[in-house]
Amino acid sequence: MTATHSPPLRLFLALWPSQAVHQALLAHSGAWSWPPSARLTPAERLHVTLHFLGDVAGEMLPALRQGLAVPWPGCEMAMERAQLWSGGIAVLEAVTVPPPLAALHAALSGRLQALGVAVDERRYRPHVTLARKAFGAQPPPRFAAVPWQASPAYALVRSLPGGRGYENLQFFG
Repeated sequence: MTATHSPPLRLFLALWPSQAVHQALLAHSGAWSWPPSARLTPAERLHVTLHFLGDVAGEMLPALRQGLAVPWPGCEMAMERAQLWSGGIAVLEAVTVPPPLAALHAALSGRLQALGVAVDERRYRPHVTLARKAFGAQPPPRFAAVPWQASPAYALVRSLPGGRGYENLQFFG
């Protein structure tokens, strides 16, 4: 008899914006000049990723739910740099990573590694993805930074198959 395995889950850890920040992000996105090819991020999916876990075996979900609770006080950051990254990814990013956010990112990295989940070794760059396939997009020439008061809550999120959106699996904090 063979063991049954559930299909992998595409997971990430995220900070969700407050309603006020969400509205400011939408206004900022609306000020860009988008080429016809740009795929704008749906409004309900705007977030800051803490860690992208990728495809994770469904059997790991209980361990992730239990092992990823890290207390942190929240913090304020400024989303102040509009960029077009390689691959045509348009983002609004924080220039500075506030120390409490850097500490949360590092603590979660340690927890993920202890659970056997690979983590990205690149420097952490908090950002909101505004669009993909946005080659040639132009950010607004001048804009005010979007202040983001991150609450002490963050979420374990599943990307639904077929690009159907996201499902919050658990909130921490």
